[in-house]
Amino acid sequence: MTANTAAIDTRTAPYAAFLLRVSLGLLFIAHGLILKVFTFGIAGTVGYFESLGYPGLFAYLVILGEIGGGLLLVAGVFTRWISLALLPILIGATLQHTGNGWVFSAQGGGWEFPVFWTVLLGVQALLGDGAFALKLPTAGRSALQNRLA
Repeated sequence: MTANTAAIDTRTAPYAAFLLRVSLGLLFIAHGLILKVFTFGIAGTVGYFESLGYPGLFAYLVILGEIGGGLLLVAGVFTRWISLALLPILIGATLQHTGNGWVFSAQGGGWEFPVFWTVLLGVQALLGDGAFALKLPTAGRSALQNRLA
């Protein structure tokens, strides 16, 4: 009797990475576009950031990061790097919600959702693009970038 030592099904793993990548991308687009732009408005989001003591510029960077990063994740462009680049946004969101308790339905929102989202970005960075990713030409990329792609 032999033990199955294969921990990852290489036939389905690319599709799992694709599903995670697109889900994260759509969630970022929704959070940036629907919540921050259409619901609160850009000026309202800037005002909220400033009310927390952050420079208003941070609101623009977060909106750009969430929408732009979400679009790039959906497309599968530089997935590892985009996932890592979005981590500071989620770490900031986690820190902002820590005083509200665990459950996101708490007043002001809890911190479990941003933490989970942060972990998923780390998983995506480890998995890479997955299936159906838009492949860009490798010209101008370093050997490390080619290796991680």
